[in-house]
Amino acid sequence: MENLQEHRFPCNTCGSDLRFDPGADQLICEHCGATAPVENGSADGETAIRELDFIRALKQQLPEAEIAEIRTLSCENCGAHVEFEPNTHAAECPFCATPVVTDTGAERQIKPRGVLPFKLAEEKARNAMTNWLGRLWFAPSGLQEYARKGRKMQGIYVPYWTYDADTKSNYTGQRGDAYYETRQVRVMEDGKAKMREEKIRKIRWSPAKGRVARFFDDVLVLGSKSLPKRYTDALGPWDMSDLAPYRPEFLAGFRAEGYTVSLEDGFEEARAYMNRMIRRDVNFAIGGDEQRISGIDTDISQQTFKHILLPVWLAAYKYRGKTYRFVVNGRTGVVQGERPYSTMKIAIAVVLGLLIAGVVGYFVAQS
Repeated sequence: MENLQEHRFPCNTCGSDLRFDPGADQLICEHCGATAPVENGSADGETAIRELDFIRALKQQLPEAEIAEIRTLSCENCGAHVEFEPNTHAAECPFCATPVVTDTGAERQIKPRGVLPFKLAEEKARNAMTNWLGRLWFAPSGLQEYARKGRKMQGIYVPYWTYDADTKSNYTGQRGDAYYETRQVRVMEDGKAKMREEKIRKIRWSPAKGRVARFFDDVLVLGSKSLPKRYTDALGPWDMSDLAPYRPEFLAGFRAEGYTVSLEDGFEEARAYMNRMIRRDVNFAIGGDEQRISGIDTDISQQTFKHILLPVWLAAYKYRGKTYRFVVNGRTGVVQGERPYSTMKIAIAVVLGLLIAGVVGYFVAQS
């Protein structure tokens, strides 16, 4: 059974640990500068990212080779499960900056099959975050300054599920076609009553039924609860065409979060998305100007999935007793985070607004 958190690769030149170099797709030694390539394909020799059978996984019938035993810390504040090295005994949660003591226990999880490697270096990610903070009105100056001078951001691989499914849906409903009737209405013009023609829109309904089909490929669902979903959703879109077969070299120098959203719960979210797309397909198939759907019966088959890791730069700052979290897409530099407000800046803006309104009112009154 593979142990996923032991991502250590010694340098052949000096013996120090190599780390993955974002954007260069190679390992680099920060001590002597030596580099080493990252091999193509997965660690077990597969060149393609293989999907796994969803039904077999639910029945816990996956091969033992698809399961890994990992050691994680569990943050009681935000619920994150983050992998740490075996010799780590105390650390700070990278998601909320809460001091935690690592658990020496282990948990079994489905191994990741794909990874989107970091492309953006930490310095560029930090610059993107500070620029984003600088554009926020009413952000506390102290927080902005603390972020600029703060410690480095954490590179975290965040877990996601992808789901595939073939769907065929029978539907019944009604098609609405618009038509117009003309009638005479009384209106007043220049104090006189006149009759005027007016067109009234009406709908002619007719029964509709049929069948739509759609194959869903790689419906993406976040496998973590440690960050607000509105932030991670806004980090997209992800360049999934560059997804690579999982190799531990991609994780060298970074951390990976274990999934806390189960495979079954993740599929429920994916199924909700599929249902919305199927409903849109049905409306399009019914046609007309308006549609009424009375029933949709969907058969779903060929359900597969995979566990993948996507790269995020993360900063968690505690400022005046409150934690602020900022996330940066490790591929594109898109920034999301909790918007901080400065009550002092807001108060000053209100006072200035009242003063300006008073001055304008004075001149208006004088004129």
